[in-house]
Amino acid sequence: MKSPIQNKVNTIFIHVSNLEKLVKWYCDLMGQDYDLSSVIRPVYHLQVNQELGITIDAGPSGLRENLGFLDYPLFNFHTENIDQAYEYINQLDYDINSEIIRFEDFSYFTVRDPDHNIIMICTG
Repeated sequence: MKSPIQNKVNTIFIHVSNLEKLVKWYCDLMGQDYDLSSVIRPVYHLQVNQELGITIDAGPSGLRENLGFLDYPLFNFHTENIDQAYEYINQLDYDINSEIIRFEDFSYFTVRDPDHNIIMICTG
């Protein structure tokens, strides 16, 4: 039987403890407008300009997500200019997890969201 599972990632779920707080954090990170009064539990879909979706998920009402803290990035956001991205995140006073790591063909650094999820910002 041929697999009915497609060879593509559809949506990344970021499980969070406080939906409104993390919506603000991620929208500010990506420079997106948002209206916290329109955030309706349990999820918020970030605007991304590609097929892949990103959903911030606080889980069903009355239940608290059991968040496990990882020591590695969940995924990465792309930037054309790593130095400007680092400066921007520094201006937001976000928890920068690592300095810029530079290789010949790409550079990256990591940042922690308020729930301690590590997100990579990279050029490659």
